[in-house]
Amino acid sequence: MPLKTGPVTALALLLWGVLACASPSPSWGEGNYPWWSFPPSLPPDEYGNILINRTSEKNGIKAVTFSHWRHRLKFTCRVCHFELEFNFKVNTTEISEAANKAGKFCGAANCHDGKAAFGHDQQPNCDKCHNGNLGYGKEKYGELAKFPKTKLGNEIDWMRAMRRHLFKPVRYFSIVPPEVTYDKTLSLQAEWYNIPPAFFPHKAHIRWLDCNNCHPDIFNIKKKTTKHFSMVLNLKGDFCGVCHLSVAFPMSDCRKCHPDIKDY
Repeated sequence: MPLKTGPVTALALLLWGVLACASPSPSWGEGNYPWWSFPPSLPPDEYGNILINRTSEKNGIKAVTFSHWRHRLKFTCRVCHFELEFNFKVNTTEISEAANKAGKFCGAANCHDGKAAFGHDQQPNCDKCHNGNLGYGKEKYGELAKFPKTKLGNEIDWMRAMRRHLFKPVRYFSIVPPEVTYDKTLSLQAEWYNIPPAFFPHKAHIRWLDCNNCHPDIFNIKKKTTKHFSMVLNLKGDFCGVCHLSVAFPMSDCRKCHPDIKDY
C-alpha cells in the first residue's frame, strides 16, 4: 500500500534523506556522533580529579585537589557519598576547616584524622590538599600498572580489578550496608535509530554504592519509572551522567553500556 503524503510530509522526508546522506558516519570512541558531543577527555591520571573550591579562594587559600582514583583504591563510593555525606556534585557540600577538624567530611575517623592519614592540625601537610593543582599526585598513577586496562577515562577496568582481588576497598566505617539481593540487569531501549539497547547491571553498582545514592533522587522508583530519561539529559549531568561524565568510566566509552554497538 503506497504511503500517502501531503506537501509538508514530502518535504520533511526529502530533507531527512538529504541529511542522512550528508551525515558523517559516527566515530564512537571520539565522541563525534552527529547528534551530540561528549565532554573533552582528560589524561588518564587526571580523570576523576576535582578541585574543591567552594570557599577556598574566597579566603585567599588555594583550592583543594581531590583524586577519585587514588581514594577509590581504599574506599567504595558509598563511604564518602553516604556515610560521610558528600554530595555528588562538586562544591555543593558545605565542607569547612572547622567541620574537618571536628571529625566530619575529610576529617572523619579512618580518614584524615592524623592517624589513618595526615590530619588537619599538621601544618606541613596543608599543601597536600590546598595546592590548586588538578594533576597533583599523578606520579602515583604508575601503581595501577598491574590493573586490567580499558580504553577511556582512567583507562582502568575497576570492576575486573575488583573481581581479581587486586584491591579491596572498604565498604563502610560504622553503618553496615544491608545485604542487597536485587541484582536485576535492566535493558534500556535507546531513543535513537539504529542504536542498540543499553544495559544497567544493579549487581555491579551495588558493589560501589548504596541504593539510596541513586534512589529516589536520581532515579525515581517511587513512581515505578524515571521520566524523561535520555542520552541528552545524561550528557547534561543528569541520571547516569551524575557519575559517568567525570568519575566512573566516561559515556564516550559507548560499548560499556551499549555492548552491541557497531562501528566502535
